[in-house]
Amino acid sequence: MTTTGEDHAPARGGPWWWDRRRGAVLDVSLGAVSALECAAEGVPFARDAGVPLAVGVVFGLLAGSVLVVRRKWPIAVVLVTIAVTPAEMGVLMGVVGLYTLAASELPRRIIGSLAGMSLLGNLVVTFVRLGQDSTQKALQFGDWLLPFASVTMSLGATAPPLLLGLYVGQRRRLMESLRERADSLERELQLLAERAEERAEWARSEERTRIAREMHDVVAHRVSLMVVHAAALQAVARKDPEKAVRNAALVGDMGRQALTELREMLGVLRSGGEGARAERAAVPLAAVGVAAAAAASRAVEGGEASSEGPSEGPSLSELDELVGQSAAAGMVVDLSVEGEGRPYAAEVESTAFRVVQEALTNVHKHAAGAKTYVRLAHRVSEIAMQVENEPPPEVSAESSARLPSGGNGLVGMKERVSALGGVFVSGPTDAGGFRVSAVIPAS
Repeated sequence: MTTTGEDHAPARGGPWWWDRRRGAVLDVSLGAVSALECAAEGVPFARDAGVPLAVGVVFGLLAGSVLVVRRKWPIAVVLVTIAVTPAEMGVLMGVVGLYTLAASELPRRIIGSLAGMSLLGNLVVTFVRLGQDSTQKALQFGDWLLPFASVTMSLGATAPPLLLGLYVGQRRRLMESLRERADSLERELQLLAERAEERAEWARSEERTRIAREMHDVVAHRVSLMVVHAAALQAVARKDPEKAVRNAALVGDMGRQALTELREMLGVLRSGGEGARAERAAVPLAAVGVAAAAAASRAVEGGEASSEGPSEGPSLSELDELVGQSAAAGMVVDLSVEGEGRPYAAEVESTAFRVVQEALTNVHKHAAGAKTYVRLAHRVSEIAMQVENEPPPEVSAESSARLPSGGNGLVGMKERVSALGGVFVSGPTDAGGFRVSAVIPAS
């Protein structure tokens, strides 16, 4: 297999059934030698059988040439060898035929049956020929010598090519199995590398989404309040200079708080980037898959955890301050808390705070001046929050802040809550207002 997963086996370059030209040349050469041998052995056979010599020679040529098809039809070669064994011809054909048969992919029972037939034929012919020679030459053999010699010669002509063929065939199958395993492993490694790359890309996309959501939460609320205060400042600058000064001070405070949060976030991103670069330089290439899986897990969990306080995000203890900022911007906010407050995991408190923050920001954007109710409920195994505003009063174009909206606030809130296994619902109310509700598991 190549690195692209394509089969690297050589293409068939030989004629007919041969994979290679040299295999065809070898078989044709063996067939020619076997045909000449059988033709030479056909002469004494013709004399003993009382047939014309030409018939014996042609018969030998035809029988010996069968060796050419030994790779395609090894059974036919062995059967022809067994058939011409009584004529005492085809020694080379018998040896090569048994070797090819044993090295082939045929079932062992077929190989064993044909090898047994070949052994039996050689045994009978050898026993008869030795018996005839001893009678013609008046040689005296013991009762055991003739059978022993027959068995020995038959085994000597049958066993070596058979065992060699079995060894070569088994070795060939072993090599093919190892090659297939290597190809399979290469494919698996390629799939793992592609999967690791996909997971790493997914982790990077999730991290970009998380950073965008954090930036939106940090910037949108502060800047929205700043725009509201700036609009109020513009409206009262000439009528009420003292209120204008207070609004200007609030705008400055909001700007400083937004800059502080942005610096903290950018500081975490810088330190995380340097750490990631150092980690990539130190980790070997073999750990790419593990690193990608770890990055994906961190993205699912909601980002990298840090031991520093600022990176843990806001908490519910800052909820009063958040409501106070909205009240200072002119919004009428009613905050009610049910149940006894208790500490939650940092991501739970941060998500709950961000939901309330984004909901209040949406009220500033789309329902300026509307009375808003913020409800927080501490339950046994969950924490629930709801932000509902009444229909907004008619606001003159002169006092309108005209806040832009990217349409990502509700999506970000739902993503945050769903990542913790919670439920998020939002939509207009029957009275013409808007309601945002979320329930987050406490553990």
